[in-house]
Amino acid sequence: MHMADALISPAVGIGFWAASISVIALCANKLKNTFNDKIIPLMGVMGAFIFAGQMINFTIPATGSSGHIGGGLLLTIILGPWAAFITISSVLFVQALFFADGGLLALGCNIWNLGIYPCFIAYPLIYKLIAGNSSNNKNIMIGSVLGVILGLELGAFSVVSETVLSGITELPFLTFTGIMLPIHLLIALVEGTVKGAIIIYVKNIQPDLFYAENHSDNAFLNLKKALISIGVLALITGGIFSWFASTHPDGLEWSLGKISGQEELPPKETELHKNLSRLQEKTAFLPDYSFGKQESREPENASWLAVSGGTSVSGIIGGIFSLGLTILIGIVIKFFRKRNLVNTQ
Repeated sequence: MHMADALISPAVGIGFWAASISVIALCANKLKNTFNDKIIPLMGVMGAFIFAGQMINFTIPATGSSGHIGGGLLLTIILGPWAAFITISSVLFVQALFFADGGLLALGCNIWNLGIYPCFIAYPLIYKLIAGNSSNNKNIMIGSVLGVILGLELGAFSVVSETVLSGITELPFLTFTGIMLPIHLLIALVEGTVKGAIIIYVKNIQPDLFYAENHSDNAFLNLKKALISIGVLALITGGIFSWFASTHPDGLEWSLGKISGQEELPPKETELHKNLSRLQEKTAFLPDYSFGKQESREPENASWLAVSGGTSVSGIIGGIFSLGLTILIGIVIKFFRKRNLVNTQ
């Protein structure tokens, strides 16, 4: 559900950039007052894992479409909403800038759609009410599935609204909504189940790790085991499992194809669109997570090995970049928190 710049007008793109940056600043300010320094490496490895997980599209049977995990709800369950929003924002920034996954103009929209709803709506209104800090696997699974459904459906509706509000395409609101919401409901059912399984797995590794109102020091006493487990899982996911990702278009591309006959709309010709497109061409050294243009992944195609190699390199490098950027942001927040404490003493 990463939006391309071709769907977004400059006014809408800049508006959502401003809105998303404002929420990031709010999150940083909130963390500055409640931050446990030991959460920084956990933010990093979770960012790497979400980056890798988003590379793996799973097929939605009988539709010709595919989906991937969003990650916002999982991050919130473990890190809390403030740290989770900063982490998912870092992942989306890395994807857009270095891998051309989502447009630069649309980045603010993508951060909003994939971050706001799971972190600040689905988590408190659905998951927390149903599962909370429960060790009951049934409650965890139900909370995960329903939480993902709410977050993803709100995100899909936002994609439609932002596209129609931009007014640079001829996609009709009702038709677009009528296609986007059902396909993303199917995606949410799969994603919610996968996330529920991941949550149960992590809870078995370290039951006290999950977010309460504030992480206590006890949650980080045995953090090394969780960091290693999640880090290894991120490495395997990005480096190996990503080879087997579905080649079907994702829910947004599939919906566009159903309406317009094109999974990707041609880029618009405004000066801002052209400038950002040129910038992304320069910064995206592995566009579409491959060494060159996206090609067939079928084994009989001679280029499949090269594409798979590019996917592995993308998964590993992207995970490292996401880890590094998230940790850097955490260190900056830690610095300002300490300075604030010194000033108030």
